[in-house]
Amino acid sequence: MALVDSLPPTAPPSARPRPAAPTAAGTSSAPGTRRGPAPAAPSTPTSASRAPSDLERERASRSERVNRLRAGVLGANDGIVSVAGLAVGVAGATTDIRWLLISGLAALVAGALSMAMGEYVSVSTQRDTDRALIARTRADLAAQPRREHGHLVEALTETGIPDDVVESVADSLERHDALDAHTRFRHGVEGDAVVSPWGAAITSLVSFAIGGVIPLLAILISPAIWRLPVTMAAVVIALGVLGMVSARLGQAQARRATVRTIAGGLLALLVTYGIGAALGVAIG
Repeated sequence: MALVDSLPPTAPPSARPRPAAPTAAGTSSAPGTRRGPAPAAPSTPTSASRAPSDLERERASRSERVNRLRAGVLGANDGIVSVAGLAVGVAGATTDIRWLLISGLAALVAGALSMAMGEYVSVSTQRDTDRALIARTRADLAAQPRREHGHLVEALTETGIPDDVVESVADSLERHDALDAHTRFRHGVEGDAVVSPWGAAITSLVSFAIGGVIPLLAILISPAIWRLPVTMAAVVIALGVLGMVSARLGQAQARRATVRTIAGGLLALLVTYGIGAALGVAIG
């Protein structure tokens, strides 16, 4: 007991000074001290490590619907104008119904396949570019997280987030999903919204075929003297309906876009008919 009593009193463990440990946000936990937020290495969860949320699935589905709507409207408009222009141009050169049928079917098949292939290549290129950007961002986050954190703060500041809260916003986004935060706010790419090229290709093929059938039937079933006005009327009606439907689906004003589309289609018909008639007279 004497030996124990002679030892100097020691502070209890809870009262002993300990080095301050950094918190998740990079600030000191010691009282009375305050440091600027230092970003920790952000976690980069991938689609394989966590299931997508309902919001992410809805966003991906909406992006796919918008992509198919764009491909469908473009395909139908191109089918109406291009097939009608070719058929009317041939009708200006000859009245033989066989040549009209052959040229119209050739334009319909070739145009639909070309439109589908063009959409597939275009969307595939965009998808590959987005995926490569996502892969580079993932690698940069793993190699230099502090530098990438600074880039995210700069991007968020440009969106109007005040300087006194932008660091905490960036930290919160990185803790939730660092890869998604960097690709979305820095590059404008959402990993769960990378669209499928096959959907755009099939939509373009079908819509082009449907749009091209309308003027082809109009020019085939009408008498020779009425072919041009009947085909022009069919094109005007088809383009008008297409403009109103696309505007309604896209929640936009339809009048100006519809008038512009109809005017362009009629101009294409008149030009091709004039060229066909001139060639027919020259050849005949």
